[in-house]
Amino acid sequence: MHLTAHTDYALRILMFAAARAADKASDGRFSVEEVANAYNISRNHVMKIVQRLAATGYLKSYRGRNGGLAMGKDPAEVRIGALARFLEVDCALVTCFSDASTCRICGQCVLQTALSDALEAFFAKLDALTLADLTLSDRAMQRLMRLAAPT
Repeated sequence: MHLTAHTDYALRILMFAAARAADKASDGRFSVEEVANAYNISRNHVMKIVQRLAATGYLKSYRGRNGGLAMGKDPAEVRIGALARFLEVDCALVTCFSDASTCRICGQCVLQTALSDALEAFFAKLDALTLADLTLSDRAMQRLMRLAAPT
């Protein structure tokens, strides 16, 4: 299984947001620039992902002078498996998983069943994790915040 960069970045952005939300010294808000700098990700990529996460309630977006982004859901209730299923457009491990498959043994193949079972086991393992389980430690967040600071 290979997760797309989009999913990888979305998970990192949400981990950043969850750590910010847990930081009692802040209001939990952060900017696109901060997270882009922290992870060395293109600002444009971050913007696209943040818009999708905000549109679905994973993040809250605030406008104005004190605007920014913040967690939209309780990290303890965000299941990583459900999030990965939502973010991944195509989870087909092999071509026979797609509707356009031309495989002549599709539906009769033991390999197809084995791979389908493996994919479900992968997501079941992720379903056991929440965003709160992946929240950065204080030390890791402090290091990341140094990277996020404008240069």
